[in-house]
Amino acid sequence: MKILIAADMEGVTGVVCWDHVAPNHPEYARFRKLMTEDVNAAIRGAFDAGAEEVLVSDGHSSGRNILIEALDSRARLRCGSPSPLSMVSGVENGIDGVAFIGYHARIGTENAILEHTWSDERVADLRINGQSVGETALNAAICGHFGTPVIMISGDQTVCAEAQAFLGELETAVVKIATGRMSAECFPPEVTGQRIHDAAFRAVTRLREGGNAGRSKVPPPLQFAAPLTMEIDFVQSEMTDKATQLPGATREGRTIRYVADDILTLFQAFRCALALAR
Repeated sequence: MKILIAADMEGVTGVVCWDHVAPNHPEYARFRKLMTEDVNAAIRGAFDAGAEEVLVSDGHSSGRNILIEALDSRARLRCGSPSPLSMVSGVENGIDGVAFIGYHARIGTENAILEHTWSDERVADLRINGQSVGETALNAAICGHFGTPVIMISGDQTVCAEAQAFLGELETAVVKIATGRMSAECFPPEVTGQRIHDAAFRAVTRLREGGNAGRSKVPPPLQFAAPLTMEIDFVQSEMTDKATQLPGATREGRTIRYVADDILTLFQAFRCALALAR
């Protein structure tokens, strides 16, 4: 059994502000260590439940956050940017289940630490087939393209609820209770590490026992009905001016619209539109 751990940083233990996740800030060094510890807890849980291989994808910013010298030696690390599938790089290589570690809620969500969708400076909303989605659903749909389910998530209580609303009753590890965008009741690493380990253990156990009746079965892979319609609301009209240069895109106000037959094409268009909108 092969597990992918897709890691972000805003939902990591103790993170409550942008200083904690910005590589040019002195606080960043502390929190990349905590990110690595959260990932290690998930690795331990996966192996304890019977995983044979664990691949880690570093999905925050430039993908150079996890301390490889402190990473559990049984895992392998995908890092650096850009990569074709970005935050879930490696899911195309025969992965059985994916764990999202350190995730955050979509833009505009109440009581959610550092909520945003891909780019806090550019994206005011992202919709697929008329439904607002964040990075959780977008990345889960990419995994779903390859028939791979997302089996657990860690972060604040809000992203955990968001994941269950989109994906079903996957395992969750709440590492902090958000009380605003930059405030939370945070649990210590000793507590969150155990929660993440236990959630990963339960998730991989359920995946392994998927043929059994009842709760053992993991939620199915997320797949949006084709054709897929993407709408991106940009923060400023100037950004929409630039993003409209994307071939095949149409515009209405600060929104561009793009239609594709599959999620991978849509994802490529999304990344290109955001690159143009800088």
